[in-house]
Amino acid sequence: MADPDPTAAAAPAVVRLYGIRHHGPGSARAVMRGLEADPPDIVLVEGPREADAIAHLVVHPDMRPPVTMLGYAIDHLDRAVFFPYASFSPEWVALRWAGDADVPVRHIDLALTHSLAHRPAHHQPSLAAAADDARPHDPLGALAAAGGYDDTERWWEDVVEHRDGTSPFEAIAEAMTVLRAAYEPDLVPDDPQEQRREAQMRVGIRTAIRDGYRNIAVVCGAWHVPALASVDQSPADAKRARADAALLRGMPKIKVAITWVPWTHRRLANAAGYGAGVTAPGWYHHLFTHPGPDTIARWFTEAAQLLRAHDYAASAADVVEATRLATSLAALRGRPLAGLVETNDAARAVLGDGTDTPMVLLSSQLVVGTLIGEVPAHTPAVPLARNLALEQKRCRLKPAAVLAPLELDLRKPLDLDRSRLLHRLTALRVPWGVEVDGRRSAGTFRETWDMVWEPELEVRLIEASALGTTVAAAAEASVAQRAHGAQSLAELTDAIEQCLLADLPGPLPGIVQLVADRAALDVDITHLIEALPALVRTVRYGDVRGTDASALATVVHGMVVRIAAGLTPACGGLDADAADAMAAAINETRSALALLADPELFAVFNAALAELVERDRVHAVLQGRATRLLADGGAMAADAVERRVARALSAGVAPADGAAFVEGFLGGSGTVLVHDADLLGLVDNWLSMIESEAFVEVIPLLRRTFGTFEVAERRQIGERVRRGAATGIDGWSETLDPERVAAGIHTIAQLLGARA
Repeated sequence: MADPDPTAAAAPAVVRLYGIRHHGPGSARAVMRGLEADPPDIVLVEGPREADAIAHLVVHPDMRPPVTMLGYAIDHLDRAVFFPYASFSPEWVALRWAGDADVPVRHIDLALTHSLAHRPAHHQPSLAAAADDARPHDPLGALAAAGGYDDTERWWEDVVEHRDGTSPFEAIAEAMTVLRAAYEPDLVPDDPQEQRREAQMRVGIRTAIRDGYRNIAVVCGAWHVPALASVDQSPADAKRARADAALLRGMPKIKVAITWVPWTHRRLANAAGYGAGVTAPGWYHHLFTHPGPDTIARWFTEAAQLLRAHDYAASAADVVEATRLATSLAALRGRPLAGLVETNDAARAVLGDGTDTPMVLLSSQLVVGTLIGEVPAHTPAVPLARNLALEQKRCRLKPAAVLAPLELDLRKPLDLDRSRLLHRLTALRVPWGVEVDGRRSAGTFRETWDMVWEPELEVRLIEASALGTTVAAAAEASVAQRAHGAQSLAELTDAIEQCLLADLPGPLPGIVQLVADRAALDVDITHLIEALPALVRTVRYGDVRGTDASALATVVHGMVVRIAAGLTPACGGLDADAADAMAAAINETRSALALLADPELFAVFNAALAELVERDRVHAVLQGRATRLLADGGAMAADAVERRVARALSAGVAPADGAAFVEGFLGGSGTVLVHDADLLGLVDNWLSMIESEAFVEVIPLLRRTFGTFEVAERRQIGERVRRGAATGIDGWSETLDPERVAAGIHTIAQLLGARA
């Protein structure tokens, strides 16, 4: 890099202040023109001083924006801050120019070692303040209003972003000087952190002058320009320098680190929570990378290609018409070039036929954009992040900023490795993928994940790095840590399932022993019931994933025996809400046992259900549910089922209890009434015998019961009731309707080509 010229020590330094908007293509182009027209000896950039150590990576061929500097406190990983850059960020342009021209770069803002020391514990990772662009009371809005604009964004586009040729920086400096004089008392009332930042930037400029640099370029937020212009090498400035040094003296310090990580256009957008005025990063990227007279035509060409890829009609003629309309709208509105408002209006009118449906696609994919950046492989990173990068490469999974489904077939080795990696990251609380349709509904061998890489996950990785240097080791430590702090059996069984899914054999024996010990001492069988399904899934699907879950079989057997032994006492004396919850738990247990398909355990549980059916002081919902489960499992004969239902619906039973039994027995499915005429007759007779006042009381419960049936079930039940009359508990009289039979025979004859 170029060194300062010692022969020019006596010459006064020239400090050129480029007051920019942090993410603006017009500002970026203006900075580039200024640097190329008058190359400086050194470039000073608003940014944390620690960034000097990684600034050289900007020109690496594998570095592709959008990217962000990530600074974090080494001993307080919950304190972190992002400094994002896009291709159209003026600071990025300055850093790239300096790297290509071999000109030194220094960052002159307050060091992270001080700024992060001020952040409170458990502070959420945040973005570098964009206060230079959007102060309280909106000072830029005042400039826009003075220019006759009611939209600050449109004013900035017309005055700066669409401005070519002359430099805007003198005008920006003058405008900001006036604004600070008018607004500063309200905007930064004795803000010590803001004062320290600007003091540090002035110190950075003076240091460059003292080091012998005479042509200095400073790229900073426009708001800071008046505060930095006071560095004029005069005797008065020497006094200000002493005041700045005093302001910076004694600040708290903390150990920090800084690196580059990928960023996304979506995270730059206001809709994603970053209020830096980057409402349309995809649009700005297009303006910056495709300057010239064909900018708008190129934009609509990309829009048409996107729409056609999603089965919308968009022809070449539409592109021409939309371009003409956008240009005409800009001329009618007195704008120098068509902006985003004009292109959106033209796209809605021509490409969307006046509707907003295609505009949603264009907004998310083009206006905001889906670009995700890349950083060089040797970028400073914690070992865990490096290991994840290797795992991603091995599993052929590339991070993407757009939500996309990933279908996995666990019979394939590559898909199995992918599944294990995603489950390990889930265990680390780094949810790159979220399982949306897994083993429980898509079959034993399939998993479906929703994949999207959010830049905040980089911070999660740093936080998790304290647990291990590889994804596998850190995941094992994370699961073991949570298991030892688990407050319930269900948490422990979830940890076991996670071990099997993520192939983490290390902590498994210890967690299994914890489950066995706690299950043996737990007197509340509801805890055992809650924990059982996860254990059964683990035992059932362990072989599919190539893991050994045999150690859990004994634990599961013991839990089922204890559940069966304690089921009846646990069901006694429950109110309606508690009975409903217990009925759901019994369903879960029965489903888990069905998955396990162990005849011995089935027999044990069915014996407990049979006892539950006959016990007093057990809520009728539970008795109905137990009766239905025994009937479905073939453990209660059909005639016994009918007798039990008849007894529950007899005249001596309160209508409310009968309705509760019906709710438990039918259990959200009316199939049994469709196929069993005798049971339907029992229910119909019971309904017909209920007194009017009692019927009003049980209507809500009956409505809830029958409302859960499928529409087809309700229709078939209604048809059976309409076509036949109940004759008592002995069954239905089934008589055929001659007219309907004749119509059916006629239709079948026509289909067969025969004469009816």
